[in-house]
Order: sequence, then structure tokens, then C-alpha cells
Amino acid sequence: MAQLEKRIDFLYLFDVQDGNPNGDPDAGNLPRVDAETGHGLVTDVCLKRKIRNYVDVAKAGEPGYGIFIQEAAVLDNRVIEVYETETVKKAPKERRKETAQKALCDKYFDIRTFGAVIATKEKQGQVRGAMQLTFARSVDPVASLSHSITRMAVTKEEDKEKEKTMGRKATVPYGLYLTHGFINPHLADQTGFGTDDLDTVWAALLNMFDQDRSSARGLMAPRKLIVFEHSAKLGNAPAHMLFDLVQVRRKEGVDVPRSFSDYEVTIDTDRLPQGVTVKELL
Repeated sequence: MAQLEKRIDFLYLFDVQDGNPNGDPDAGNLPRVDAETGHGLVTDVCLKRKIRNYVDVAKAGEPGYGIFIQEAAVLDNRVIEVYETETVKKAPKERRKETAQKALCDKYFDIRTFGAVIATKEKQGQVRGAMQLTFARSVDPVASLSHSITRMAVTKEEDKEKEKTMGRKATVPYGLYLTHGFINPHLADQTGFGTDDLDTVWAALLNMFDQDRSSARGLMAPRKLIVFEHSAKLGNAPAHMLFDLVQVRRKEGVDVPRSFSDYEVTIDTDRLPQGVTVKELL
């Protein structure tokens, strides 16, 4: 796999209609919001989970594309399994942890991409991943709604005579969310994250919602993936200056947005710094 030779910064826009993109368990699973502004939030952990789930399906069985953080996975056992391989056993004692770390990165896509805190009895330590994401924040404030729902069946025998049981479902009518991403080629060198992995990340961002459908999440879709590519490993401009070139605004006359067509996205390419190129993958 070819190494990354350039720094990459990107913006990712996605939206939700009549769904809950990321419920807050501390707030009765209501959609996450900024309490001061009312803007919707989706955590980086939520987005990374969707990327992991997509790769787990799209790359099933392919060497090097295992997923370390999975539901019900016992992480200690996975580390021990690597330590018991011949490659690690034969390594000099003073290099055994380094050899095991490389083996873990080689085996698991999410470790070399996002990194991991491998706090097991082997004290493997922390791996810093090549790619990081911020929280996603909605462009405009969202309305967090809670709906009453009914179920004709009951769970317990003693409730059999009841006509129906009640529940609740939380949604936002519409929200356009924006997250920022960063890919560091120096950290990529350390974990082995290469160009094939980068292509897999782009594919995941463009397709992951189709593998994550549920009645709770409504209609979720990727809307824009804007990639700034530097000509050097250290980069040619600060990321925030590049992100400021992108403007996402409601169209004139739209008071309450209810679809992506209510917005316009512009990139001020005239102010693009020297050594930086921009491309839209969506």
C-alpha cells in the first residue's frame, strides 16, 4: 500500500430528515443539541462507528481490514492473540511491544485510521491514528421533538389485558450537519495508513448511511465532501483558513429549512493558498 505524502483536511456535510442522528442517553435519548444555541450535535464517536460498520461489511474477510472496536469484543483477548503470534514471540524482548503495536495496526483498519487506547494487561499503550474527526454541528438550530407512539402487543403476561402500550420516539424535522476531518501523513507513517485506506474512508463517508438504516434515524444522507489537499506533508496553510473558504448558507427567502435544496454551498477558490488544491468528491 502506497504511503501518504500530503496532508489532507476536509469538510463533510450530511443531513437527517424526521430522525434522530445521535441520541443522548443522558437526556432520554433526545437528539444532542448545544444547550446555548440549539444547534444539533453528532459526536465524532458516532460517525467513526458508522465508518467502522461500513468497512466491516464492505471489506469483510479482507486481510488488514479487521475492526478492533466491535460490539461485545473483548479487547484484551485480541491483544493477547497478537502477542501469541510467531512474529511477536520471535521479536527481541525490548522490541516486543513495538512489534505487537505494528501487528495490531496491520490487522485492524480502525486502529491505524483512528488510533486506539489499548489499555490491557500487556500495557500496549496509545496509538495515535492518522485521521481525526470533530463533532458535527448543524448549520442552523434544530427542533428536538419527542413523539408518543403506541404498540398493540405487550411484553409481560400480566399486561395482556391492556389495550396497548405506550412509548416515545425522538426526532428532528430536518438538520444539515457539518463536521471537519484531518488526515496527518506523519501519523499515517507510524500506523501504516496508506492510500488504499484513504480510498476506503472516502467510500465509507459516501455510502455508510445506506448500511445504517433504522426507523429511528429517518432519512440520513451525505451531501458534500470537500477535500483540501496540500502539496507537502506539513501542509501549506492552517486548516481553519481553508475551512473558512467554504460557506454554507440558507437560500434567500427560506425561513425554516426542510431539505438540502434550501441551502447553497460555495467555495472561494480565488483565495485558495498556494500549494493547496480543492476537490469535491460529492
